[in-house]
Amino acid sequence: MKYKLLMEGLDCAHCASKVEQAVAKTDGFENVSLVFAKKTLYFEHNKDKNIVKIVQDITDSIEDGVTVSEIGDHKNAEKKSLWKSNLPLFVAIVFGISALTCEIAGVNEIAVAVLSGIAIVLSGYEVFISGAKSVIKFKIDETTLMSVAVIAAFCLLQFVEGAMVTILFGIGEMLEEKAVENSRRSIEKLANIQPDVATILENNVEKEVKAESVKTGSVIIVKPHQRIPLDGIVIEGASTVDTSALTGESIPQDCTGGFKVLSGMMNGEGLLKVRTTKEYHDSTANRIIKLVEEASITKSKNEKLITRFAGIYTPIVVLISLAVAFLPPLLGMGEFSMWIYRGLVCLVASCPCAIVISVPLSYYSGIGGASKYGILFKGGKYLEALAKADTMVFDKTGTLTKGKLEIVKITPYKNYSQKEILSLAAACEKNSSHPIAQAIKSSYKGAEIELENYKEKSGYGVSAIYKGKELVCGNRKLLKDNIDTDATVFLIYDGELIGSIEVRDTARDESKSVIEKLKKSGIKKLVMLTGDDKKIAKKVSEELALTEYYGELLPEDKVNIVKKLKENSKGVSFVGDGINDSPVITASDCGFAMGFGSDAAIQSADAVLTSDNLTALPKGIKIAKKTVATVKFNIAFALIIKALVIILAFFGIAAIWMSVIADTGVCMVCVLIATRLLKVKV
Repeated sequence: MKYKLLMEGLDCAHCASKVEQAVAKTDGFENVSLVFAKKTLYFEHNKDKNIVKIVQDITDSIEDGVTVSEIGDHKNAEKKSLWKSNLPLFVAIVFGISALTCEIAGVNEIAVAVLSGIAIVLSGYEVFISGAKSVIKFKIDETTLMSVAVIAAFCLLQFVEGAMVTILFGIGEMLEEKAVENSRRSIEKLANIQPDVATILENNVEKEVKAESVKTGSVIIVKPHQRIPLDGIVIEGASTVDTSALTGESIPQDCTGGFKVLSGMMNGEGLLKVRTTKEYHDSTANRIIKLVEEASITKSKNEKLITRFAGIYTPIVVLISLAVAFLPPLLGMGEFSMWIYRGLVCLVASCPCAIVISVPLSYYSGIGGASKYGILFKGGKYLEALAKADTMVFDKTGTLTKGKLEIVKITPYKNYSQKEILSLAAACEKNSSHPIAQAIKSSYKGAEIELENYKEKSGYGVSAIYKGKELVCGNRKLLKDNIDTDATVFLIYDGELIGSIEVRDTARDESKSVIEKLKKSGIKKLVMLTGDDKKIAKKVSEELALTEYYGELLPEDKVNIVKKLKENSKGVSFVGDGINDSPVITASDCGFAMGFGSDAAIQSADAVLTSDNLTALPKGIKIAKKTVATVKFNIAFALIIKALVIILAFFGIAAIWMSVIADTGVCMVCVLIATRLLKVKV
């Protein structure tokens, strides 16, 4: 069974990664992922009534003060103001400033020590308690490092330094938690796109019920400025609907009888009656919410690397700090007190939290930011794959083209007009259900021409009598002479060719501009795969200026071509919409499904374009590249600042308060940079 447990009070990202690893190593737990930004633990386990207690015990062995509960079972704590929740810290700041003022003014050292001590206790008592528990458990974390640094500073008579360390650490923790919480809330806003209640119509009486209780085929009322709770078809009323929450498209769509509405859309001014086509859990909004929520479980290579990195990084920097503290004085390069102080600066500066928090948060924010443009990534690793992709492969029908046959050209001969040719073809195809016949009939809006003696000419087309002479409408086999034309339908009257009609699946309106944008974004190969005739494939490829095309393919052929393309590319992404696209979507590095059409394609896809068109694809690439660039910047920024402070500490230039800034200050900056991806503009 799949579980989601809330980890309330889990404020240490490094500890979160340790909890994740410990749970993953426990028998019975599979596919374990702890998303620190959401404080949520995901895993699979055989049904166990004590599952919460098992996880709680594991967590307690690593981090105290964390309450494990099932989602929905916890009670929300009363929200306190920033002032009330951090009152001891603000009082500590007053005492810390007083201690600093006294030290500068040359006041008695005892007074400075007392004021500093009060500031330390008020701003750091939680840190000391946590640090002491960590020591008892024989582990090293940021609270251990901070506690050692403050105690040592006091022993070295650096009273104000000790106070500044705890105060700056407290301020950094407060701002860091605030930034992470803001990003968490921004993602959680997605859960508000589907209403919990619906107004159902029974026997002409309106009744408000839980949306999840409404059955398929029910009639619901959607009042002006309400979100649509369930997917359905409009059966009465006229309005406009805002689809931006689902597709990122800001222009409202006109909505009348027969219009397909999706849950999460916002109704405009009109009143709508909708017959539901899906139940609550299968509706579009609910599926989008699940996709975004589960996306944070699938971790990128960078996230996995950082988790392993943090495990070996802390012991190494502790050894470096010890070496700085004791080797130089043992070699006669100065006093122990001076080098111990420098070692403490190294120790505090080296905490890995900035990287451990900001890397997964960057992917988390990138996924959230992309969802606002109608792009749903199923995990950070797919953002990573798309960012490095230089080859984009497309299915043709329904992806690059509309998936619907249309007349693109009518060529009359023998003094006939285009209208006459179309009217005669429509009359011939009157009783046919063939897709080409349907396209011809839907294009003709004039008066119906009466023909006699309809006959089907197997393999050729249809014949009938028109004004006493034979009229035949069919394919190229009807022609006596081969003519150079792309037409698919020909009309022969009294033995002579009188006209031809070209019917084909036309390119989507946005396809050409999307292809141009993809080229500008760094995609070098744009490839189309189709089961259609090679001649048709060539025409579409030339029209859209693609670099390669392949026609007359079976699903397994598409997979083989994608595998070959991967051999000579940095990364291959595929976009398709049909059930037969599932194998090739899976074979690519990042496979996109178009809209919510085929469940099989969506299930196998790594990302979904919810708008059912290609316009969001270039935006997705930009967001993926910005996300990966943010991750790399945060890692480099954090490591460079920490390395710089450690080097300065070795030469006696950096003070302990600088190391705190290199820890919590850098962490806060990295978090703020990461959360900018939630509001990324592309």
